[in-house]
Amino acid sequence: MSEDDSSTGTAETAERRRSWLDRLSSAISGEPSTRDDLVELLRDTHSDGLIEADTLRMMEGALAVSDMTVGDVMVSRSQMVALPADAKFLDLMKQVVESGHSRFPVHGEDKDEILGILLAKDLLRGVVADNGPGTIHELLRPAVLIPESKKLNLLLREFRQSRNHMAIVIDEYGGVAGLVTIEDVLEEIVGEIDDEHDDAEDPDALIAAQADGQYVVDALTPIADFNERFGADFDDDEYDTIGGLVTAAIGHLPEAGEELTLGRFGFRVTRADARRLHALHVSVHADHAAD
Repeated sequence: MSEDDSSTGTAETAERRRSWLDRLSSAISGEPSTRDDLVELLRDTHSDGLIEADTLRMMEGALAVSDMTVGDVMVSRSQMVALPADAKFLDLMKQVVESGHSRFPVHGEDKDEILGILLAKDLLRGVVADNGPGTIHELLRPAVLIPESKKLNLLLREFRQSRNHMAIVIDEYGGVAGLVTIEDVLEEIVGEIDDEHDDAEDPDALIAAQADGQYVVDALTPIADFNERFGADFDDDEYDTIGGLVTAAIGHLPEAGEELTLGRFGFRVTRADARRLHALHVSVHADHAAD
């Protein structure tokens, strides 16, 4: 490349960056604009190569959180892992180990009578204490009660200020509707958070063959697993999942029904929300279909 070509490329990059900065400055300091306008601006910056896809997703998530309520992300009452206050300590330890959680609501006669929050580490300390565990009531921490209608951005601020990581969600009648953790809120911003207790996804469960020879594919399927299943060679250097790859190829966060062809694969979005793709319908040329 000649020095002139190099200078031209540098100038074009600088001009593009300046253009984006001008637009962002205008959006912030100019006339009030809608949140949709700001999201569109962020997506333009991603298309221009100025921010990474993961950064874009986190920015969109941070904006979306202020519009969401606790009821949108809470663990419902029926799915809560709650411990009865009258259980024996050995039984409590067994439930704690099997669940893999670190915090548990403790209830009286039923789940509407929440007595407090038990931390797994407090239970362990109580069990190994020289004077024995005493009663479970001695180990409980106060439960924080919040309404389903509480905004997630406000809850996140309260979690940070109080250093609580769990709150009990109360419905309009005063009953327990479920619970919410700081992880539930953060996942709306950064995406799914896996820890050592989360079950690893079975690649075969993420790709389901249909009777017509086509496939339903979870958008979180790793590109490496997709490549292995179909003998494909999609690059996973920039995107980890097939949903991320399709989103990048389309150029925006697609809606259900949008279609795309990449090589010998046809993709149709079957489920998506304001944050990400959830499921894809995939068709493969007959000669190359997976076994």
